[in-house]
Amino acid sequence: MDLTAILPCDWRAAVLLGRIETADGPAPVLLRNGRLVDISAFAPTTAMALARPDLAAAEGHDLGAVEDIRVATAWGDEGLALLSPLDLQCIKASGVTFAVSALERVIEERARGDAAASNAIRQGLLERIGGELKDLRPGSVQAEAVKAQLIADGLWSQYLEVAIGPHAEIFTKAPVLASVGAGAAVGVRADSDWNNPEPEVVIVCDPAGRPVGASLGNDVNLRDIEGRSALLLGKAKDNNASAAVGPFIRLFDAGFSMDDVRAATVRLDVEGADGFVMMGESSMRLISRDPEDLVTQTLSAHQYPDGFALYLGTMFAPVEDRGEAGKGFTHKVGDRVRVSSERLGVLENIVVTCDRAPPWILGVGGLMRNLAVRGLLGGVA
Repeated sequence: MDLTAILPCDWRAAVLLGRIETADGPAPVLLRNGRLVDISAFAPTTAMALARPDLAAAEGHDLGAVEDIRVATAWGDEGLALLSPLDLQCIKASGVTFAVSALERVIEERARGDAAASNAIRQGLLERIGGELKDLRPGSVQAEAVKAQLIADGLWSQYLEVAIGPHAEIFTKAPVLASVGAGAAVGVRADSDWNNPEPEVVIVCDPAGRPVGASLGNDVNLRDIEGRSALLLGKAKDNNASAAVGPFIRLFDAGFSMDDVRAATVRLDVEGADGFVMMGESSMRLISRDPEDLVTQTLSAHQYPDGFALYLGTMFAPVEDRGEAGKGFTHKVGDRVRVSSERLGVLENIVVTCDRAPPWILGVGGLMRNLAVRGLLGGVA
């Protein structure tokens, strides 16, 4: 796969931070002015790189012109192994940030994880509260009034609490170093029979909690497991290869800012080995909580000395039947999933079961030992 095929449409004007696998170990790279540069001597991790104000001007080992570079993929392409651009950052996620996704979580809860029961529940809820949720500002007086009415009608849900209440749902999506990048396999549990991709924008913050860039993410979601109980969120969300991020972090600068994130459209394309095709789009203009607010809520009573990444949530919840009528969509092994946005690029992965995805083996201790052997920690303050 050509690297240019997965880059932002205006990549020549962008500054992109990523990670690659080298013969010696993982290395941060900067894509700038049409060249890919290994900056591991400047900063041995992307978390450390994002903490430096001079990152955009970092020097390093030139790896060549972008047009000449190919990317390795789990489906057979050979080339540069492109890792998730995240390493030491905590990987957080916000949920139920769009009205559509709020309704789908309520449906999962009421169906108790049974996909076959979801259609009738969906229709009833859309008729009753779909319009009310769309224009509500979470935590507002109007939202509190709707909440009181829903409670009186017996329609309240823990998912509606985080959709329109004052506090956002913020959870840990994956351990440090456990996310996968563009071209990798993404995993769903073998015991899940109702699951889907979640195409999202991922905001990346420095150690001070300042948003410094954005990427794309696939928050792989197991609807049957979470639907049985919200207390199973960890099992539904955090599994081997279940968090994809990439292809790069686009740094905020004069040409790309949080306003561009707010205006972004995120596209999802799924192509199955069985010939199934699904497409959809998610407009960030419809998010119910501003990205800056979600960052602030993540920082609420916490510190992140290595920075953090935050999935912003999605409005895309596929309901189209794939196979048996009334069962909705679920992944099959071999699905190719493309999450894309014009100014962030393309994050493409192939679906396997978690036990078939490459195991997560490089933890923080292993990374530190690797960097020490390579002599890359000596100059780090």
